Amino acid sequence: MTAKAACSDFLHFFRSWISNPLRVAAIAPSGDSLARIMTSEIAALDGPIIELGPGTGVFTRALLARGVSEADLTLIEYGPEFITALHARFPTARVLQMDAAHLAHADIFEGEPVGAVVSGLPLLSMSPRKIASILAGAFAYMRPGGAVYQFTYGPRCPVPRPILDRLGLKAVRIGGTVRNLPPASVYRISRRKPLELSRERFSYRESEAELDDIAAFSNETGG
Repeated sequence: MTAKAACSDFLHFFRSWISNPLRVAAIAPSGDSLARIMTSEIAALDGPIIELGPGTGVFTRALLARGVSEADLTLIEYGPEFITALHARFPTARVLQMDAAHLAHADIFEGEPVGAVVSGLPLLSMSPRKIASILAGAFAYMRPGGAVYQFTYGPRCPVPRPILDRLGLKAVRIGGTVRNLPPASVYRISRRKPLELSRERFSYRESEAELDDIAAFSNETGG
């Protein structure tokens, strides 16, 4: 990427942060150092890949550099201000404008063909219910051995332990970088034991009672 394009992306991202800081959650796009860690365990054979919250496409470019085919990428972006640029930069990728919390009912794949999910979503600014819905939706498409890769600016995994326990998942920190604004850590989230994450069971709308329990437990334990 040229210096001019990088500057343009920074201004675009900064304006998006100014207009909605909770949704964007960072004043600048993720850096190349973070992108390399986020994609370090992903190979071409892992495709198809879902990317949640691609923004300006920093992680998307890193995935392509790892050998993942652009045609194997499904980019899920909620912010309308990023959609046009994503279509232009990655014309053979599938770009969908939608809320990742509704992923389970989107029917974007048949079966469980996805090898990995790369998430740039600001989970720290989301409710426990929404975090659980996003993860359940992601793993509903995930084939055995697949994982979600999530970064955070916080001191620990951004997914509360009660949510991991309820969904049968585990989180392992795989790296971090201070060469990012702000510094960030990366977690691999994978299945801890066989568990059927049904799209019907864990829909964002239909599982509110169960996810309220998760939220309450999280608040009680400080998770």
